[in-house]
Amino acid sequence: MSAEISTETGIPVKKEGLFSKNNIKVLNDPLDDINPITVQVLGICSALAVTTQVKPALIMAIGVTVVTAFSNLIISLIRNGIPSRIRMIVQLVVIATLVTMVDLILKAYVYDVSKKLSVFVGLIITNCIVMGRLEAYAMQAKPWPSFLDGIGNGIGYGIILIVVSVLREIFGSGTLLGYQVIPQSFYDAGYVNNGMMMLPPAALFLIGIYIWIQRGKNRKLINVS
Repeated sequence: MSAEISTETGIPVKKEGLFSKNNIKVLNDPLDDINPITVQVLGICSALAVTTQVKPALIMAIGVTVVTAFSNLIISLIRNGIPSRIRMIVQLVVIATLVTMVDLILKAYVYDVSKKLSVFVGLIITNCIVMGRLEAYAMQAKPWPSFLDGIGNGIGYGIILIVVSVLREIFGSGTLLGYQVIPQSFYDAGYVNNGMMMLPPAALFLIGIYIWIQRGKNRKLINVS
């Protein structure tokens, strides 16, 4: 760490490195302690809708991570120039621009997945995770920590989507990333895919089980409301 002079007090203050303990904490906390889905209970709708297969869930997770990270960065950079009364409008414009870019890239390079995600990519604009991090963090923090916060929350969101989609695809379709993983001999012996896994309530049950296991391992989350 190097020291710099505060412009407000004239007192030398320590300048944190890019990957200081505080910055690593900002990046890691959303993976477990403040996970956006299992602790903050945000972004549940997309977790129910896009997790029947791993591929669309993975791409949705990447899209949300990109939008959250770069919207946090942009808002943090311009936060001092945003009038308080229109801050949410400015935030929505930034998010909508990034979401449009993500949507166009998906249509250009993975059109089949883009069709499956359809309206859910557009709904990233109103995703509570994205707006929540802008209001709760980026509007008060410096650009680099804000960027890390966005990445951490996007990855924390993505972890839940991947876990749920892996279980739903394997037990609901017998495949993983489109490849059959349950041997044909199982089907010949009478095994049948679990149709319930393809329904939205299955995602809710799986997220509930994940929360139960998470609280069992991380006891300090039990009192989180």
